[in-house]
Amino acid sequence: MAFIEVKRPKLAWHEKAFLSTLFKGLRITLSHAWRTFRQIAGGKPKVTMEYPEQKWDSNLPEYYRGAPALVTDEQGRERCVSCQLCEFICPPKAIRITPGEIPNDDPWAKVEKRPREFEIDMIRCIYCGMCEEVCPEQAIYLRKDYAITGLSRAEMVHDKKRLYEIGGQRIGLVNKWNELK
Repeated sequence: MAFIEVKRPKLAWHEKAFLSTLFKGLRITLSHAWRTFRQIAGGKPKVTMEYPEQKWDSNLPEYYRGAPALVTDEQGRERCVSCQLCEFICPPKAIRITPGEIPNDDPWAKVEKRPREFEIDMIRCIYCGMCEEVCPEQAIYLRKDYAITGLSRAEMVHDKKRLYEIGGQRIGLVNKWNELK
């Protein structure tokens, strides 16, 4: 069996101490800083946004996916039929639904069920939009909200009441309340 000996190049003293690479990195950093300084001094807009004072609200693109929320129809009725498709498709398992039955004396008893509990853990949610896409009743929407805060983990778990509060009302055909179904 033959052995191949690999000759390594001899390093100079400044290469052994990483001084040449350090100065190359500093040169690149300072050139970027100088270019940014010249842009600001020349009257061009700043590169960074100063968040609390400046908001993204007017600059959000149409395709922006924010936090999920539940919506009601024009008459304030729940759109969700507790099909649990959003719960099953959610990659981080941030959605938890407990179905509940609709009483027989209710005029919409034909629907059979509605969510007794509906929770979304906003810490686990990755804002992928799959819950919105899979919902057959258009009951869950991603709103244009990026500043979701809380002081504890419990505050970041939004229950059904909170989801309807932030979701609001959507207008349009909902299969749940369709008389022909």
